Amino acid sequence: MPSPSSAPSSSSSRRPYVIGAGVAVAAALLGFASYTATKPADRAPDSAPAASAEASTPPGAGVYPELEAYARRDAGDPLATGRADAPVVMIEYADFRCGYCGKFARDTEPELIRRYVEKGVLRIEWRNLPIFGEESERAARAAWAAGRQGRFWEFHRAAYAEGAKERGFSTERVTALAREAGVADLDRFARDLDGAAARDAVAADQRQGEQLGAASTPSFLVNGRPIAGAQPLETFTQTIDAAAAAAKKSGPAAGR
Repeated sequence: MPSPSSAPSSSSSRRPYVIGAGVAVAAALLGFASYTATKPADRAPDSAPAASAEASTPPGAGVYPELEAYARRDAGDPLATGRADAPVVMIEYADFRCGYCGKFARDTEPELIRRYVEKGVLRIEWRNLPIFGEESERAARAAWAAGRQGRFWEFHRAAYAEGAKERGFSTERVTALAREAGVADLDRFARDLDGAAARDAVAADQRQGEQLGAASTPSFLVNGRPIAGAQPLETFTQTIDAAAAAAKKSGPAAGR
């Protein structure tokens, strides 16, 4: 699990976004997948304009080296788990009000952590992508604030527990989740929750996800390979295995 909390590094937050053919293609893939999963015929009457995707791009979708630069590999990032020098990085863009994100968090992510993160093969880096309005944004800031005290993943688990989404993410509710997650200083949590740093961090993640065309959640990048939707476990294991094999063949990447 992650090291003790620290704010995201300024160098990471100010890193220029990579612009190139890979980004454009990924945006097209994720954007099309988002539309396919949320087109009007499939959308519930009361759903948000950008609903959450259950499945989309296949594991055979292309790898775009430009997109690997989106991985921060910051050893002190409290919103990440796994070795900073792991051969595979999976970036997850997600919303705490997203039902499919919760399904992925409960059913798939723990198995990926067991199979790959704990063995040093995979690093998971979280990006907040709130798409369901004010409560989504509050939950995102709350998760970031919990991370400032080294409890992001505990908050993540509590917020994605079965039935948690239905209880909403009011200020009182996210504070209760922080308490459940073991956040020690709730006064500091409250200040961080409503502070400019939390808003800036969430906004930066959101801009990055939108640039990639991630109009639905969850969306992923696995060593430059886009995946949209809470696809079956096998989609992720096949993609991670392929990425690990490619990394081994190419040798250590520069800067790791």
